Amino acid sequence: MEKTLIFFDTTLRDGAQTMGVDFSLADKNAIAGALDEFGIDFIEGGWPGANPDDDSFFNAPPVFNNSKLVAFGMTRRANTSAGNDPSLSMVINSSAPTVCLVGKSWDFQVTEALGIELNENIDMIADSIKHGNKQKKQMFFDAEHFFDGYKNNPDYALKCLAAAYDAGVDTLVLCDTNGGTLPHEIYDITAKIIKQFASKNVTIGIHSHDDTGNAVANSIAAVQAGATHIQGTLNGLGERCGNANLISLIPTFLLKMGYRAQNIDGNKLQGLLKLSRLLDDRLNQSPFKGAPYVGTRAFAHKGGLHASGMAKNSNTYEHIAPEQVGNQRRVIVSNQAGRANIAERLIAYGLDFNGLEKYQAQKIINHVKNRESQGYSYDGAEASFALAAFEILQQVPAYYHIKRFRVIDEKRLTLSGEEEIESEATLVIEFPPKSGSQENIETTVAFGQGPINALDKAMRDAILSHYSNLKFMQLIDYKVRIIPPPDNSIGTDAVTRVTIESRDNNGNRWETIGVSVNIIDASMQALNDAYRYNLKFLQKQ
Repeated sequence: MEKTLIFFDTTLRDGAQTMGVDFSLADKNAIAGALDEFGIDFIEGGWPGANPDDDSFFNAPPVFNNSKLVAFGMTRRANTSAGNDPSLSMVINSSAPTVCLVGKSWDFQVTEALGIELNENIDMIADSIKHGNKQKKQMFFDAEHFFDGYKNNPDYALKCLAAAYDAGVDTLVLCDTNGGTLPHEIYDITAKIIKQFASKNVTIGIHSHDDTGNAVANSIAAVQAGATHIQGTLNGLGERCGNANLISLIPTFLLKMGYRAQNIDGNKLQGLLKLSRLLDDRLNQSPFKGAPYVGTRAFAHKGGLHASGMAKNSNTYEHIAPEQVGNQRRVIVSNQAGRANIAERLIAYGLDFNGLEKYQAQKIINHVKNRESQGYSYDGAEASFALAAFEILQQVPAYYHIKRFRVIDEKRLTLSGEEEIESEATLVIEFPPKSGSQENIETTVAFGQGPINALDKAMRDAILSHYSNLKFMQLIDYKVRIIPPPDNSIGTDAVTRVTIESRDNNGNRWETIGVSVNIIDASMQALNDAYRYNLKFLQKQ
């Protein structure tokens, strides 16, 4: 039988220590609910007593179907009994059935950071675990700085683990707190600890940080050495360089290494992409396109040779089927693309490229090559490519036509004497004629915080009266790049490339592109494509 692994998520605690991250109570509840639905064994909800949101979370915790809620805290303070330590009491007396306490296991940290005697730290560990057991809590011990401590003074590091074990701990977690230990060291030390506790009824876990870029590799090394409890965060969130990324670890263990999880089966694993994106959405950040398993580039194929091989057998350039983790294959269209790339990409939109007339197929290929030579980049704007291909085939309805637009930026003084800049956009759009009328032209004016914001508002004012479902569409990213002229000279010959990313309420995301010597014109091209792509491919016809 395959070995069963235990997955412990600390996104809401360790992940919350990421620079720029501040989870609201609503965020914590939403993320915890998604983790439970996915099947994570333990969810560390935070540190009771640390802040009002954590207190509110533990005072009214979500109801879990698969997971156990964990409260995090530290061992009792020096020269204080466990029962009289207010911070420890807040953690032990919280609503969580499981408690994870962190304590020092590196003698250097004990004497330098805490400034106490080594034996006092041992007593702090033992007293705190015993106090939790008296309150009928399941107790985990995070041995902070364990690998550094073991390398510096293995006897003392082991005494810290032994103190927690003798006090009745359920799980001993070996922490690479500074993130500086390498995989071969993790394996060797973890193997020695496994051997040391082989006859004892205790689970050994791993908690890795990514300061050398090895948090995932270190977690794998620890499991190969015998650890079965893995701590990490969604998308590798965490202090400094982050924690071990559970989004990478879980499919690696289950799909690549033959391990199993108590609550995560193949069907739930298909929700991996959704789980990863939920965190990005909560943080209002764009997903990392190069993320293993869940990134938009994870199963993307750009070179013509790759696409040709993929058309014959997906195993030629993919290590797993993207559907296993909720992702999808992307065949990229660019100036490096061959016929196979374009054919595969259009098949995804229901178009039999190989069944087209020869002149039609060649026209699409030529369009891609010519546009890329002008500064377009369809490998980052698939939606604009799809629109262009269908327009060549005259299969895009005339939803509307932008006759002209104008943007005025005004800098002025407010009544309080402060400077402000306001953009005003005027847009003239022609819609298909209404029955009995010759023309259907609308003019809208909108104000915004910048020219693109003003143009977007003006377009919405006009378009939503005709296509109300577009109200669910949002622009979530806007990128500008200056493309130098072919001779790389510096001057006014450079063109501007604008890429816009959009999404809707169904979870669809798409990117569109515009290129022009004028940044407003390039932005308008990308914006126009974003709306028309939604109408053509995402709306029910």
